[in-house]
Amino acid sequence: MLVVVTMVSYFGFGFVKQGFFPNSNAPLFYVNYLLPQGSDINRTENALQKATDYLLEQEEVVSVTAVAGSGADRFMLTYAPEPPNSAYGQLIVRTENREQIAGLIDRAKAELRDSQPEALITFKRLVFGPGGGADVEVRISGHDFNTLRALAENTEQLFRENGLKDIRHNWRGREPTIRAHLDNERARVAGVTNTDISRTIQFATAGYRVGDFESGDRIIPIVARMPEGDRNQVGSLQDRLVWSPNEQGYIPAGQLVKDFATTAEEGLIQRRDRVPTITISAEAPEGVTAMAAFNRIRAGVEGMPLPPGYHTEFGGEYESSTDAQKSLGKGLPLGFLIMILVSILLFGTVREPLIIWLVVPMSLVGVVVGLLLTGLPFGFMSLLGVLSLSGMLIKNAVVLVDEIEVQTEAGLPRLTAIQRASVSRLRPVFLAAVTTILGMSPLLFDAFFADMAVTIMGGLGFATVLTLIAVPVFYAVFHKVKPTEVLGSEEGSKKKLESQPSSEPVSA
Repeated sequence: MLVVVTMVSYFGFGFVKQGFFPNSNAPLFYVNYLLPQGSDINRTENALQKATDYLLEQEEVVSVTAVAGSGADRFMLTYAPEPPNSAYGQLIVRTENREQIAGLIDRAKAELRDSQPEALITFKRLVFGPGGGADVEVRISGHDFNTLRALAENTEQLFRENGLKDIRHNWRGREPTIRAHLDNERARVAGVTNTDISRTIQFATAGYRVGDFESGDRIIPIVARMPEGDRNQVGSLQDRLVWSPNEQGYIPAGQLVKDFATTAEEGLIQRRDRVPTITISAEAPEGVTAMAAFNRIRAGVEGMPLPPGYHTEFGGEYESSTDAQKSLGKGLPLGFLIMILVSILLFGTVREPLIIWLVVPMSLVGVVVGLLLTGLPFGFMSLLGVLSLSGMLIKNAVVLVDEIEVQTEAGLPRLTAIQRASVSRLRPVFLAAVTTILGMSPLLFDAFFADMAVTIMGGLGFATVLTLIAVPVFYAVFHKVKPTEVLGSEEGSKKKLESQPSSEPVSA
């Protein structure tokens, strides 16, 4: 029966939600803006200003901090700012309390996306511990940019088919680029270089930096460019003047350039270990954990055909959770080995430690029941709770086995010793479990420790009962205790008399 209950609990563990770290207690969340790649930073700033004005009108919002062109300065250990990008902006929104965040995000998501359809707007809450990026990430590495984009499109389609949301990749769209095909012979005669032509194009479009202006602790760049009405006119680039050192005068660019071509080129080429790598990111649907969303797409990504020289990796919460568990797992074998050696040295035999360690797998019974009833995920803190739980159960089993040994050495028949030891140790083992459970109960209301508290409380409550049943049963089985080895039986009385010292005098 004990084996059946344990096996059922292991089967039921598959229905427990999987997670990593829960959302933070801080009443903060992020709004990330991604405008079309190559957008001017002023356009990004205007979009952020509209969003800020809307959010400040909501009664739950206390403050909004806007950052255009990059992420904010690192203000907490787990925050990873985005690298500089004129098309990127971020809002950090503070509410009165964290319970208001979910409703506010739902309203803001609909309003902001409808009012600014050209921007990819994502919302993200703060989390405890590492992470805080996308829930699901797939990295594809290779050398051909067009092939990487084609594979990214296939992956995005797989994400959409499985219900994931806010799908994007970190290469963004290609940027419109003006490419000038220089007539090298004419440029050589005029003494004009590629740099001169490039500077002329920059002056007629985005502008180029000619210096800096210091204002207190701020450095303001000085940019030279044409008036806004004449700017970004590709058709008039041939008429722009280029200084010719040989002619000591200005020459129209059309005399030095064969043609100006506007092409779409890669503006954000991301590399990983010096290999071009495109990362496809998405968020889990409402009511679905990140690990559950990852499991939906894992088989499809692993089965996706790749050209030679290309490979995929998983990121997101799966990678963070796997790395954390690997780091934790490095010290576990040595810790468990020391615990096993201590238990062997404590009893001087192998059977008693084996009885004690057979109880440890039963700890998962209460863990599964507790997490399923509360709906909390099994995350990193739950894993720490399970490891702590194993030590508590070993302690209870050691106390019970030791008491059986004491009763047996006192001369009682073995079955009677098991019965009396179980009764005498019931109160201390039960009270120790109850006090631990009550001590963990305040943590149920803490977002960071809630899943660990449920793990320890549920696991310890169920496992304590199973320990009081399983240890006596295992002891009787391993020591081949017979039903007749009790007080009052002929065999039990005989063994008791044999264990008592002889009172006859010793003759000289």
